[in-house]
Amino acid sequence: MSVLYTTEALSTGDGRNGEVRTSDGVLDELLAVPKEMGGPGGDKTNPEQLFAAGYAACFHNGLRLIAGQQKVRLGESTIRSTVSLIALDNGGFSLSVALLAHLPGLDQATADQLMETTHQVCPYSNATRGNISVTLEATV
Repeated sequence: MSVLYTTEALSTGDGRNGEVRTSDGVLDELLAVPKEMGGPGGDKTNPEQLFAAGYAACFHNGLRLIAGQQKVRLGESTIRSTVSLIALDNGGFSLSVALLAHLPGLDQATADQLMETTHQVCPYSNATRGNISVTLEATV
């Protein structure tokens, strides 16, 4: 095992109504609790949006890598990551994720196989496996 990349982010202020920024300053975002959760919402992001964006981009990169290794030619593919915050009966919270790939030009069996293989190698999938519900779907 070798570390390929390490990054750091700092949260300041009031958590979900605070600010997050990376040590290199590339990401610097104000946060707000979504209106759906009783917050102000507006033009500020939240942890679930950041997680959804990261998962979508990482999974998409992995899918393109796997397709290349398998000599599958991808056109204009997309990955939609839908992240839900769930209140648990014990007072805690969890997440669920639905990943939807649009893979035009492929047959359904190939698209499904690419999704399953990518799910085995994607770092986000490996980090969440067994911890939260992650569903996969591909459209062609």
